Amino acid sequence: MKILVICQYYYPEPFRVSDLCEELVRRGHTVHVVTGEPNYPEGKIYPGYERHQHAEEELRGVRVHRCPLIPRKTGAFFRLLNYFSYPLSAKRYLSGLPREEAESYDLVFVNQLSPVMMAKPAVYFHRRYGTPLALYCLDLWPVSLTAGGVGENSPLYRFFRLVSRKLYRAADRIMVTSRLFRSYLHEEFDIPLERISYLPQYAEVLFDNLEQKTENEGTKLLFAGNIGAAQSVETILRAAAILRSEPIEFQIAGGGTELENLKGLAEQLGLKNVVFFGRRPLEEMPGLYAQADAMLVTLRSDKALSLTLPGKVQSYMAAGKPVIGAIDGETQEVIRAARCGFCARAEDAQALADCIRRFVDSNEKVEMGRRAREYYEAHFEKALFMDRLEEEMKETIRSSSVIL
Repeated sequence: MKILVICQYYYPEPFRVSDLCEELVRRGHTVHVVTGEPNYPEGKIYPGYERHQHAEEELRGVRVHRCPLIPRKTGAFFRLLNYFSYPLSAKRYLSGLPREEAESYDLVFVNQLSPVMMAKPAVYFHRRYGTPLALYCLDLWPVSLTAGGVGENSPLYRFFRLVSRKLYRAADRIMVTSRLFRSYLHEEFDIPLERISYLPQYAEVLFDNLEQKTENEGTKLLFAGNIGAAQSVETILRAAAILRSEPIEFQIAGGGTELENLKGLAEQLGLKNVVFFGRRPLEEMPGLYAQADAMLVTLRSDKALSLTLPGKVQSYMAAGKPVIGAIDGETQEVIRAARCGFCARAEDAQALADCIRRFVDSNEKVEMGRRAREYYEAHFEKALFMDRLEEEMKETIRSSSVIL
């Protein structure tokens, strides 16, 4: 297949879409990615990409075009400018493709994170050239807005509901990372269930078969990933305060809008049992994972967030690590189904501390890690994911029709 991939984010930004596209190339497909200038999560254009440098690249067999955009910076104003600048820039680029090239694509594929507007260029292309459109939904809109404090009755929410409805209904096929997404799209936008497939994320292969840590004094717990308001890493710090007198070290690896605020909170609370590693290259993460006794996952208490299964959970399980969470909904169900750790309610620091104590006292730590890996292999393994993705893409091409 010749596949046109639309996604606002791509390498060197920390998203799996880069690995996914490279794997499609390894499987014999031709992949052209239309993305934005890298600036996630700090909100500044990455060094070396300023002034539209590297607008055209080939990375490990993937053709990449980077469209100019307004970086996220900080605050809602720049966030909205960032959200709208990419689809405008990407549509302009696509409209300038020679017709012969544009008509040569078998499929346009959207790797849809936030914002949902990143799908607009794909819908434009789909309607102009009749190219089948598949959308992989990782962040669910508009309900994701509630996590940022936008009320469902607000004009902004209603506007994005109309935008989301139009974009989701335009896709020939939608794949979702959480079972609960499927119900939401069907009930909210009346999208037929037969057009929506469950396809949970996988972890990059560098997390497979990690050498497990040797016995050390104390317990090390690691949170890895983006550090924003939605991740509620504050819950971890408050649990650390409760457990400050116990031999437990809390490690935070990642960057994001809340990192400096959290460092300030840790100082305010006088926490000596918390270590901030900052944002680290993906290649360094397996080493951090290997020395941890268990991994931490948290999200805010929010209806929208409870529908999600954060991609870090797959990485944790691929590494064969127990998982301890303060998180609701889909993730809590996965931890319980896999019997790979303990989980408390979102934003409940005391309950998270209780779960950590249960883990420290447990004599099943090795078994929890083994069960995490087994569950990963049965449900989230990369080869399984790619086989299913290829089949979904082929089915989209076979059965595509424009839905107005």
